[in-house]
Amino acid sequence: MDVPRDLSALSVPLVGELVARADPWEPYRLIDPAGEPVEGARAFLRDLQGAGRSAATARSYGMDLLRWFRFLWAVEVPWDRASRIEARDFSRWLQVAGQPRRPHWRRPSDAGRWAAGGMPYAPSVRAHSETVLRSFYDFHRDIGTGPVLNPFPLDRARRGRRAHAHSNPMEPARNDRAGLYRPRVPKRVPRSVPDEQFNEIFARLPSHRDRALVAFYVSTGARASELLSTWQAGADPGRQLISVVRKGTGEVQ
Repeated sequence: MDVPRDLSALSVPLVGELVARADPWEPYRLIDPAGEPVEGARAFLRDLQGAGRSAATARSYGMDLLRWFRFLWAVEVPWDRASRIEARDFSRWLQVAGQPRRPHWRRPSDAGRWAAGGMPYAPSVRAHSETVLRSFYDFHRDIGTGPVLNPFPLDRARRGRRAHAHSNPMEPARNDRAGLYRPRVPKRVPRSVPDEQFNEIFARLPSHRDRALVAFYVSTGARASELLSTWQAGADPGRQLISVVRKGTGEVQ
C-alpha cells in the first residue's frame, strides 16, 4: 500500500558509518547506529571480494549502502522489508534533498542531520547508487535472505524485451537493462588537450629528452597517477612496454 510520506519534513540522522579495517578478509564494514555490523551488507561485501573486486570497489559500494541504510533507519523500515515505495522515495530524496550539509558553527543543531537543501547529487552518483542497491537486493534474493521482489527493479518498459533486438550487430551493444529509478546520465565529452595546444606545449619544451618523455607518456594512454608509479626497472624499451600500478586493482601491469 502506497502510504504518502512527507519527504519535505524528513530529516535523516547521519548515524552509522563505513569503517576501514586492517583485516584483508574484510577491508570495510558497515556499522549500524548501535555500533553493530550490518550483516546484510557484510555478506554482500564478502561476495564482492569473492568476485575479485578491489577494496576500493568495496568502499565505493559501502558508501552507497550507508546512504540507503541511513534513509531506511530514518523512515523505520528494515532493509529486508523495503519495497518499491521506499526505493522510489529514496530516489526522490537523493534528487531533491541533495547531499548532507556541513554543520555550521552558528547552527550547531544541524550537526549530524541530513535535511533537504544540500548540493544536488550528480546524475552519475545517483545512477551508481541505483546499480549498487539493485545488485545488493539481487544478491540477497538469490540466496534467500532478502525480499522476493527487488525494490529497485528494471524499467518495466524494457524488462519484457529481448536485449539488443533491433540493434546493428556491427555497433557496440548498449545497456538496455536500465533500472526503473536510474537517472539518465548525460554523455560527457572526454577531457583532452586540443591538438593545437598540445603542439604549442610540445614546441616549448627545452630539450629533446623532455619531448621524448612527454611523447612517451602520452602514447602509453595511462593515467597520470599510474605514470607516477613507474620506476626505471619497469621500462622495457626493447618490447616497448612499461609497468604501472593500476588504479583499480593496485596491481602491477
